Amino acid sequence: MIKVSGYQLFAATVFFQLGTTVVFGFASDAGRDAWIAILLSASIGMLVILGYTVLANMMPGLTLVEWFPKQFGPWLGIPIAWLYPLLFIYDAARGISDLEGLVPVTLLPGTPTWVILGCMMLVIVYLLFSGVEVIFRLAGLLLPIILLSFLLELLLLLSSQSIILSNIFPILGEGWGRVWKSVWPFGILQTFGETIEFAMLWTFLKQDGKLTRINLIAVMVSGITITVFDMFAIMVLGESVFQRNVYPLLVLLKQLSISDFLDNLDALGVMHFMTTTLLKITLHLITAVLAIRKLTRSQGYRLPILIAAAVTLWTGSNMAQSVADHLFVGTRILPYNLWIPLFLVIPGILLTVAWIRKQQEPGYE
Repeated sequence: MIKVSGYQLFAATVFFQLGTTVVFGFASDAGRDAWIAILLSASIGMLVILGYTVLANMMPGLTLVEWFPKQFGPWLGIPIAWLYPLLFIYDAARGISDLEGLVPVTLLPGTPTWVILGCMMLVIVYLLFSGVEVIFRLAGLLLPIILLSFLLELLLLLSSQSIILSNIFPILGEGWGRVWKSVWPFGILQTFGETIEFAMLWTFLKQDGKLTRINLIAVMVSGITITVFDMFAIMVLGESVFQRNVYPLLVLLKQLSISDFLDNLDALGVMHFMTTTLLKITLHLITAVLAIRKLTRSQGYRLPILIAAAVTLWTGSNMAQSVADHLFVGTRILPYNLWIPLFLVIPGILLTVAWIRKQQEPGYE
């Protein structure tokens, strides 16, 4: 029987929430107030995830796609449940598209894109074949390394004398408008609302009673990490450069050098990006495969993995003509058309129905 520890769940959740967010510059539309948008997004995201854990505690032993048939009945619940693995595969394809846009122009400029994406997908398929426990163990192993490297980069930035504290002032000089625009809906849903996927994995947790605490601590860690990097990017680069660049973290790390002989440390940023993206795509696909197995009552898992991986690779490779198109869909179309209904509206209705039914149970006080 598959079981994961609380630390492993915490590590996987932090990786999932960091994803590509740090590299792309979270809430850059808010300019020098981006760090406020992050803290606000994390606070609201914490409440959203709290709602997901309440649902999990109300239906112990059931995964995300089993919640809907239980509360809505099979005729309505199963079609709704199918929307989630399809969305998870699509979100995994967006991760592939992220890699397609960044890696060829940074680490491997002379390598054909199909080689890069193909190799990444082979690694992901290997992890999927290895199983849930291996994926969680890998997350637990890599998290301290990634966080220590983040800390090292921050220390180097502090010693570089390139920080201009005045760049973050005046705070809220242009009001709350652009801050809230960055928070809703993208800031809340892209980083934190997507965590609903872990409802496919929470049943593997050894200590059920710690589910809520693990998730809330994970949100705090990922939220603080993103906030710190955005603040440093604003202080070093200034508001205009931070807003203009697609990959502000890489521009930030380019400012670093050690004793004038070790530079180009933006490669570290690309490695962070590849590590967090690889794990996030893997988690997207393992939750999708588990959901499909539940819905089809299938015992096998190799064929669903291969099909999901092939669809993800093809979709991600052909998703957008440019990085600008990719980001436009991700920030302006996807949140309103898919994320709000599937991450907020339907779970909110489900929570209301489950609570009403709980009230009507015999002996409930």
